[in-house]
Amino acid sequence: MTAGELIKRKRDGGSLREDELRWLVNGYVRGSIPDYQMSAFLMACYFRGMNEEETLTFTKSMLYSGDIVDLSEIPGIKVDKHSTGGVGDKVSLILGPVVAACGVPVPMITGRGLGHTGGTLDKLESIPGFRTDLTIDDYKRVIKEIGLVMVGQTNQLVPADKKMYALRDVTATVDCVPLIAGSIMSKKLAEGIDALVLDVKTGRGAFMRTSQQAVELARTLVKIGNGFGKETIAFITDMDQPLGTTIGNWLEVVESVECLRGTRGRGDHSADLMAVTHVLAGAMLMLGRKVRTIAEGVERSKCAVENGTAYQKLLQLVEAQGGSLFAVENIENYSLPRHTFEVKASEGGYVGVIDPVEVGLVSIRLGGGRATMDDVIDPKAGIVLRKKVGDSVEAGDVLAVLHTDREEIIESARGRVQQAFAIHRKPPKHRPLILSYVDRGGVKTWM
Repeated sequence: MTAGELIKRKRDGGSLREDELRWLVNGYVRGSIPDYQMSAFLMACYFRGMNEEETLTFTKSMLYSGDIVDLSEIPGIKVDKHSTGGVGDKVSLILGPVVAACGVPVPMITGRGLGHTGGTLDKLESIPGFRTDLTIDDYKRVIKEIGLVMVGQTNQLVPADKKMYALRDVTATVDCVPLIAGSIMSKKLAEGIDALVLDVKTGRGAFMRTSQQAVELARTLVKIGNGFGKETIAFITDMDQPLGTTIGNWLEVVESVECLRGTRGRGDHSADLMAVTHVLAGAMLMLGRKVRTIAEGVERSKCAVENGTAYQKLLQLVEAQGGSLFAVENIENYSLPRHTFEVKASEGGYVGVIDPVEVGLVSIRLGGGRATMDDVIDPKAGIVLRKKVGDSVEAGDVLAVLHTDREEIIESARGRVQQAFAIHRKPPKHRPLILSYVDRGGVKTWM
């Protein structure tokens, strides 16, 4: 067989056999199939999709392209969480320490930014010295010692996804259900978990724009997880505006630290971030058999923040993976960008819309993300929102503050962010943060 034959068949709407998909994935990992042919295959999948059998086979091929971690020697039920990606979505930075502080081990293999969305790895690496490239032995040692570890794919763990993930980011092939499912589940199944909670975003800033698309993806992910013997729950959550107040790597670390310290997240613009975090934590604690219900888990999650144990767990994670405790404990001393400038409202009313895609793309232009695979991220760059959807504003009020070292893009960035805010005469209708969830019993309405 040749890559060209397989690309042509998929382009024309055909399906590929298990041996063909395995050959294609393994060839890409070995380097016998170049980026340009894999890009063509990904684009064919984007337009033609994959059937259920192909999706499962694709996931298996990705999974078995590397090693699978055995964490059976670690006591307890190991539970992880994964998000399909959103603007300002720094939930993992808060959620991992919260759940681990409650006694459930959290082994987490996470990824970099995709398209207009940020990546947990990039956020963690904005902490000076923080290492996400641990060996499997170090990965197992850290989870054993502190009950929490956050790393990226390595040449040992899901190498196919490590290469393909970066390629999808720059070839406009991100928002495709089979490719998303294969990427997510191969990483999760390789990391040694027993159960999984998924956060499937929907709305303007999500890859799944409609709730129907999000439910389709959630069903696929849950079916794959349960098919591999991992109890899996997927929540459909809102991404119609950025989550929390910050977009950009170090800025999102700062917000996460403040939420874990309990100084943000109650009745302020980080409240939506913490509401989603607590529900996902509640589900993880239920699957980890520390509580009987998600609601009980939510209360345990809130207690871990209030009593300071979640913040202490974050500090343990930073220290265990080589990060600077001084930087985290003294977030105000982090070096600032050369330029910090405001975006102001041109009229009064209510914030009706904040376009999360546009805000995410501007953050990339400021230096906070990648436009090409080789771009270097500036951890200081990003956006701080001063207003959120539903807030009242007067002409001249500050809507957002932008951070960058790139002086040449200041005026265009200011204009684009101002356009991303739509000011309406009346308050917008309330949109729930959590729309529904999917488990092995099907789709269910959230309380």
